[in-house]
Amino acid sequence: MLRNPVIPGFYPDPSICRVGEDYYLANSSFSLFPGIPLWHSRDLAHWAPIGCALDRRSQLRVEPESLVAGLMAPTLRHHAGTFHLVGTNFSDRGNFIVTAKDPRGPWSEPHWLPDFPGIDPSLFFDDDGRAYLTGTRRDPKPDGSPGPQVIWLSELDLATFRCVGPAPTLWGGALVDAATPEGPHLYKKDGWYYLLIAEGGTEHFHAVTVARSRRVDGPYEGYAGNPVLTHRHLGRDYPFCNIGHADLVEAPDGSWHAVMLGSRLIGGYHKTLGRETFYVPVAWEDGWPVFSPGTGRVEAEYPDPLPPVPVPAAPVRDAFDGPGLGPDWTFFGTPPEPPFHRVGGGRLELDLLPRPLCAPIPPMRHGPPPEARPPALAAVLVRQRAPSCRVAARLDFRAATGAEAAGLVVMQAMNHQYRLERGSTDGRQVVRVVLATTAFTGYPHLPGFTHETTETVLASAPLADGGAGPVALEIDLRGQDFAFRYAEGDGPLRTLLAHADGRLIQPEKVGGMVGTMIGPYATANGTASANRAAFLGFDLEEGDAWTLG
Repeated sequence: MLRNPVIPGFYPDPSICRVGEDYYLANSSFSLFPGIPLWHSRDLAHWAPIGCALDRRSQLRVEPESLVAGLMAPTLRHHAGTFHLVGTNFSDRGNFIVTAKDPRGPWSEPHWLPDFPGIDPSLFFDDDGRAYLTGTRRDPKPDGSPGPQVIWLSELDLATFRCVGPAPTLWGGALVDAATPEGPHLYKKDGWYYLLIAEGGTEHFHAVTVARSRRVDGPYEGYAGNPVLTHRHLGRDYPFCNIGHADLVEAPDGSWHAVMLGSRLIGGYHKTLGRETFYVPVAWEDGWPVFSPGTGRVEAEYPDPLPPVPVPAAPVRDAFDGPGLGPDWTFFGTPPEPPFHRVGGGRLELDLLPRPLCAPIPPMRHGPPPEARPPALAAVLVRQRAPSCRVAARLDFRAATGAEAAGLVVMQAMNHQYRLERGSTDGRQVVRVVLATTAFTGYPHLPGFTHETTETVLASAPLADGGAGPVALEIDLRGQDFAFRYAEGDGPLRTLLAHADGRLIQPEKVGGMVGTMIGPYATANGTASANRAAFLGFDLEEGDAWTLG
């Protein structure tokens, strides 16, 4: 059986294409580096990571803030032997396109699209080889003020990566004054051009709608059966929510399939893992797509659409004995050069950079980041992929000052986090649990944004013998029930704090776009330091398999 989500954890905005018997998929990554994770499958059920499209500093500049920043809604397509990926970097110069002969890379430097404003660009190749971009924009009202958001079209010259010709508006969505029509994709089938979009916002009222036309530039007729997929009518107790932002693909046998984003509810209306990648089968009736025929909703399981091709499970332990970090690790923001981390000999060493894990969140800019970048965040993180998991590491570190700290963090966007860290208080080495939360007014990319961050030490214990040796750190996440443990040397684990409330750092309080991230970090909290923290292995154990209902 195919089981949803097909790609668990924070992997939103999926875009899919097929080349022969192979399927490739790309996801948004927002403030994370490297950017735009890529996947390969032969059966649509089992997906293996093959790298990221933007894995060089020259390709991706993004700040560590994670509310509404970075890479959004890519579209992956293949044409004439070349893979094309278009997307938006909200933290840089906007819309771009990168290309590669092999999706595993290398990918080109970004070709910026300054004459294609808005967000969520999507690429379509017509039968005659001409290329078109669709995206979102606001058409002006008669008085010149910004009007409603719409989907629009422009032909793209692939030789120059410039828009050419007229730029008509195609559609404003299925509902009158539809909220945030975005994420467009164009397809051609049986002489019709189909425009598939997301509308209703990317949260509870998210939906998939469709229109069609005999001409690529319209006019487009909305389907009377819209929305073709949504869970907004199922209420807040149904275990999958936020369903939308879909992309279609045709299999070699002529069957059709779709991937889309959605969220699992954990312990109530809490979308701990962020937005994940889901699958549904698609049929065609009377010239229109029918998503998940028979139920019209995303099911927990479907029969495998294609002969299954097993993919080995990712290792749950990183011994840090290789030449570098594995593909599951990521950074918040573009990391500095030279790197702040070193891997090898069973150790992950992190420099104590000046930037705190909780730093002031500046108003968002839309444009190239300034040359004087803020200090990087010295953290290496993995996505939480299961509702219950345990993370553990041995930490070899001694705080030289009261400002220095290192440990494990559970983050739901910047400034919403639980930390199990080693530090110094009144000259004594201690282990402690810190909760950080932030109250917001508005969003960083809109006028009037304000915020106030609160950090609270929830529990603390001194280390024996001055903390001379390594300590073991463990965080146990059971739905929304968190426990924090530590051990000195080879001694037994001790519970420092039990039953911490995971709901305090949920997306409903954060309002951001990133799912839960977990991993090691080190900081000098605003001071200069030559100190380092060494992590002697990292364990991630996923348990309590999530079930529907």
